Amino acid sequence: MKNILDTIAESTRKRVAAAKERVPADEMREKALAMPKLTFSFEKALKKQDIAFICECKKASPSKGIIAEDFPYLRIAKEYEAAGADCISVLTEPEWFLGSTEYLREIAAAVKIPCIRKDFTVDEYMIYEARTLGAAAVLLICSVLDAPTLERYIGICDTLGLSALVEAHDAEEIRMAADVGARVIGVNNRNLKDFTVNTENSAELRKLVPDNIVFVAESGIKTAEDVDAMRKAGADALLVGETLMRAADKRMKLSELKGH
Repeated sequence: MKNILDTIAESTRKRVAAAKERVPADEMREKALAMPKLTFSFEKALKKQDIAFICECKKASPSKGIIAEDFPYLRIAKEYEAAGADCISVLTEPEWFLGSTEYLREIAAAVKIPCIRKDFTVDEYMIYEARTLGAAAVLLICSVLDAPTLERYIGICDTLGLSALVEAHDAEEIRMAADVGARVIGVNNRNLKDFTVNTENSAELRKLVPDNIVFVAESGIKTAEDVDAMRKAGADALLVGETLMRAADKRMKLSELKGH
């Protein structure tokens, strides 16, 4: 039986096929390669003294449905930047997360901090496209890609100066990510196959990640206590979505999470 992750990946392949009809793969690749090479600003922004925050612009999710009826994404992104976010995650998956590549294009042009394209990367086309949209990083999910493909996609990111946030969910995927040269590994506390959340997942798997790799804990971060637990577990950065999206005052909420 197919889980939601397989369903989304399949839907994404169809979306990429349609995108290639509009802009052929060779054209997208040439367009991205003709742009100035980036300087891996996303991963650099996560290497700081205290824990870094990747704040997410997300209208909906398969597990929670509509999170933000009103979605002034540019205002939200600028609020995050003003509040001291280190990076911004922008959902571009349109069917389950109601994201859009246009959101990414506009947000990346409006803020000075690095943006990551949060999507289900199933084709190298999406990496080249992310560069043309202004992203500084892309998400690569171990559950969706085999090791040779993951390694090849990281290589493509390297040629463009894009960072790759490689997402793992168990010990085997952590090993796979480290073996193929991931420099940023994220552990999603939400199981993308059944949507259960377990913040202990990050704390446990952190022990398996070499210190020279940037470690990101994703999902389930709701309070300053959660942040502190992740800090103690050795996380370098946190990806926070729903908690901030539901906060009326995002600046105050981020300050609260930071423990100020």
